[in-house]
Amino acid sequence: MTDILLNHRIEGSGFAPPLLLGPSLGTSYALWDKVAPELSVTHRVVRWDLPGHGGSAAGLIGPGASVGDLADLVIALADSLGIERFAYAGVSLGGAVGLELTVRYPQRVSSLAVICSSAHFNGAKAWEERAALVRSEGLAELAQSADSRWFTPGFTVPELVRDHRDADPGAYAACCDALAAFDLRDRLARIGAPTLLVAGREDPATPPAHLREIADAVPGAGLVEIPGASHLAPAERPEAVLTALRAHFDGDAASGMRVRREVLGDAHVDRAQARQTPFTARFQDFISRYAWGEVWTDPTLSRRERSMITLTALVAHGHYDELAMHVRAARRNGLTPEEIGAVLLQTAVYCGVPAANSAFATAQRVLAEEPEGPS
Repeated sequence: MTDILLNHRIEGSGFAPPLLLGPSLGTSYALWDKVAPELSVTHRVVRWDLPGHGGSAAGLIGPGASVGDLADLVIALADSLGIERFAYAGVSLGGAVGLELTVRYPQRVSSLAVICSSAHFNGAKAWEERAALVRSEGLAELAQSADSRWFTPGFTVPELVRDHRDADPGAYAACCDALAAFDLRDRLARIGAPTLLVAGREDPATPPAHLREIADAVPGAGLVEIPGASHLAPAERPEAVLTALRAHFDGDAASGMRVRREVLGDAHVDRAQARQTPFTARFQDFISRYAWGEVWTDPTLSRRERSMITLTALVAHGHYDELAMHVRAARRNGLTPEEIGAVLLQTAVYCGVPAANSAFATAQRVLAEEPEGPS
């Protein structure tokens, strides 16, 4: 805990694109326990605690606070971690922070997901009353009704209910002040980042209509409704939330198809698409999302390095049709004929001379065609 920065947890490679995850009022970053580890496969995930919640100091916020104040704290956290531009997803109050960030700091937010949240929270009165109640009586009584406000009947997450009970009353009340004053409806059209809205179909606090209102106002926004989810969808329906976020933030078919075309060339991809049938469609989607949308986009290795590894693997397994395709890809990725020859010579040592002999014959034929030089 520090008195200056929000408490946070970082998961994933430092080389991966950053993704910040914001919590709901009354919870900690444990709200993301079933989702964040999976997202960290492709992102540097930073999940943070609200002031007075989890490990964040209560003094980071005070009476009369605004959602803008919370957004400034998130920017300070990002700055301290050397993160200039980031994707963002948030739940409820955390989602409102995401909307505020995208309006106030448009150059910082690359993509946005707003989950079980709203551009307004039904006026100030109920939140002012809740803030007054918490300031006078604490959080114990309010925490007793957390399950009915957060989850569908019969579901609970004891750790999150405990977080609610253990939050600092003054900081919680200040967050209520922020929700009371929040109304971003007249600024939604200014949001330019790719935006996804995720609604819990059984959510009484921010029902799907609230998310539809945002989706209708934000240019190009998408909307997903999750059946069987109430207000804390990442805890209650983590698989559905993860699927929606993955499709929005990373590894999606559109981004994978772009990389696939850059590496293999339009002619090859067009032929593959033309041969696609209902039987092979899911496999083609898998290739675009996983091989090209996740593995080939990982910045840890350059495309030149990936081409050399791919050539070696294809020789080792005798996949010479694929080898021909990836010799062309290697040229497109910047390898010279001499470098390709050196890779194949290396395979003679570790994969065997007969395999390398066939590989040289395949590569020689392709290089003689030389349809494209390196780009």
